[in-house]
Amino acid sequence: MKYDISDIRLAGKGKLRIEWAEENMPVVRLIRERFKKERPLKGIKIACCLHVTTETAVLVNALKSGGADVKLCASNPLSTQDDVAASLVKDYKIPVFARRGENNTLYYEHIYSVLGNKVHVTMDDGADLVSTIHKERRDLVSDIMGSTEETTTGIIRLRSLEKSKKLLFPVIAVNDADTKHLFDNRYGTGQSTVDGIIRATNILMAGKVVVVSGYGWCGRGVAMRARGMGANVVVTEVEPVRSLEAVMDGFSVLPMKAAAKIGDIFVTLTGNTSVIAKEHFKMMKDGAIVANSGHFNVEIDIPALEKMSSKKRFIRSGVEEYRLKDSNKRINLLGEGRLVNLACAEGHPAIVMDMSFANQALAAEYLVKNSSGLEKKVYKVPEKIDKYISSLKLKSMGVNIDKLTPFQKKYLASWEIGT
Repeated sequence: MKYDISDIRLAGKGKLRIEWAEENMPVVRLIRERFKKERPLKGIKIACCLHVTTETAVLVNALKSGGADVKLCASNPLSTQDDVAASLVKDYKIPVFARRGENNTLYYEHIYSVLGNKVHVTMDDGADLVSTIHKERRDLVSDIMGSTEETTTGIIRLRSLEKSKKLLFPVIAVNDADTKHLFDNRYGTGQSTVDGIIRATNILMAGKVVVVSGYGWCGRGVAMRARGMGANVVVTEVEPVRSLEAVMDGFSVLPMKAAAKIGDIFVTLTGNTSVIAKEHFKMMKDGAIVANSGHFNVEIDIPALEKMSSKKRFIRSGVEEYRLKDSNKRINLLGEGRLVNLACAEGHPAIVMDMSFANQALAAEYLVKNSSGLEKKVYKVPEKIDKYISSLKLKSMGVNIDKLTPFQKKYLASWEIGT
């Protein structure tokens, strides 16, 4: 078995952490047990480009239990948990190509490794596998049944491909499932982003001005959690409806130029580029903290910050202090501008990833069973799967809900019955 990881000797620690995550992922466990019996993925080669974390380990083990030939690489150079990678190789016999801190060249070598000479399904977090296939590995397309995509940024890229009529196979937008974005993006990103900032800086959030850029589900989550810790939250947005929603939720909404002058901590969650740029760095307070929780490290214009600075140093693990030439002010960048919740912490709690990765597993099964009838489009997760996952999750939490009576069903389906 070929693989490329940092240290196989870390496997023992990784296995214990994977087992801990598995305890908090009852829905994926149930899917894995069914997969073991039915083997719906038998003979299917699945290439995964995901964050190599304990929760991902539980997912890929479920896919393997379903009969799949799974290979895994990292979707972010700083998100890999090396002990988890080691355990997946040693204890679960799953080929992993991921090293924490890998450079860009090695990152893409690992992508090429998981694609190999043949792949049936790709599983992405950011669409790097799909992009690589479209740009460089079109020879693989004839065998591909489809792909699944985990995150907002990836969906943006894939919808762009679809709109330009260049998408070569069907994709299921796992991020669009209600059991994914309403929970993972809001509660997972909300908690883990704040966790990453605090672990890196040990700062007290109470009384600080926290600027949250982007008020999608991830931004909502971070704003909610920061306010819960006593921060004064300012939201920046470009979309009018989301801006209005932020105002109605009780947050201040300002342009970034205005927010830059008063912010103590900045977090970008937009999926766009250069959200914090040169003009904003110039306006910031001495000692401002800047972090990103969007998928790619382009939301903060790091090259501009480099050019503006006379020197930089690592002042704490995960914290780079930049000294600006003109003003001698300090700007503190967290996690090299990459996902702060994974670069400086452990990512989302397993209990919320349980639903996200249940969607991934069932979407892969759906592709295998239905690919011949799907067009080269981006699809939502079927509503039936979404509701099934939510039902399993409620059951695992010991929560019971009401059911419609036959008369209520008739009422909802009828136009004749009125007031």
